[in-house]
Amino acid sequence: MCSVEPINCFPVLVNILSNAFLRLFNSTARIRVWSEPFYGTQTPEIKSDVFFICLGYLLILAAGLPPYFAVSSMEDYKVKSMH
Repeated sequence: MCSVEPINCFPVLVNILSNAFLRLFNSTARIRVWSEPFYGTQTPEIKSDVFFICLGYLLILAAGLPPYFAVSSMEDYKVKSMH
């Protein structure tokens, strides 16, 4: 009925339970539940833009990390600490 992933299985479980409760109370109505975790309306241009924004952010982050480690090593050298 559903795959092993919880994001797909939970809506199916809710659907089964809600329809079972409706049948218990002799209702003719039915509840339909669906899950679409990743919307298919995105165009390839949007995906490309998101990729380049994330890439730029990671490059800026990667450029800022080496000085942090260098400063830490210099402080250790000044106080003559051993690792």
